[in-house]
Amino acid sequence: MSVKYVASSKLPTPWGIFDMHGFEDPQTGKEHVALTFGEWEEGKPVLGRIHSECLTGDALFSLRCDCGFQLQTAMQDIAEAGQGFLLYLRQEGRGIGLINKIRAYELQDKGANTVEANEQLGFAADLRKYDMIAPMLEKIGISQVKLMTNNPRKVNAIKAVGVEVVERVPLQVGKNKHNEFYLKTKSTVLGHLMSEVHFHGND
Repeated sequence: MSVKYVASSKLPTPWGIFDMHGFEDPQTGKEHVALTFGEWEEGKPVLGRIHSECLTGDALFSLRCDCGFQLQTAMQDIAEAGQGFLLYLRQEGRGIGLINKIRAYELQDKGANTVEANEQLGFAADLRKYDMIAPMLEKIGISQVKLMTNNPRKVNAIKAVGVEVVERVPLQVGKNKHNEFYLKTKSTVLGHLMSEVHFHGND
């Protein structure tokens, strides 16, 4: 899959002014965004996050997950570092879409964990794809990344599309009583690397 660069603009945020770069996938019509902050030397690793859309967490302040907390913390950390990037990918619900995500939430309300709910709906635990990130990173001049994530599967998937991940930077934020079971499932079933010692909670 190839994405096409469309346009760029300034994006003022509570943490500083980012540059926002819009991309479109001509095959699916999906739109993705790259945010950049500061400048970097070509060939040097750059701090960043590759974040898949989570409407409920990112925009509606849901406490069921840690997505919104991770998004905001990543932007804050990038601004404090003086340089970095964030790719915002439109693949809601680990790739199953918003309505199916709500269906999965309904099953979770009845006792299923996040993986079981997806499987009961006929989906794999994670359907996200990352082949669009290589041309996005190439456009913003990044070949090596220090990736903010707890997910080793994401690191491997990103390496598989030709992006060099030189360091994994933990991003453990947002734990609360509403998402404890969800976070435990991400750790024990999906293999996310989480440590209670380093978790920044929001109880």
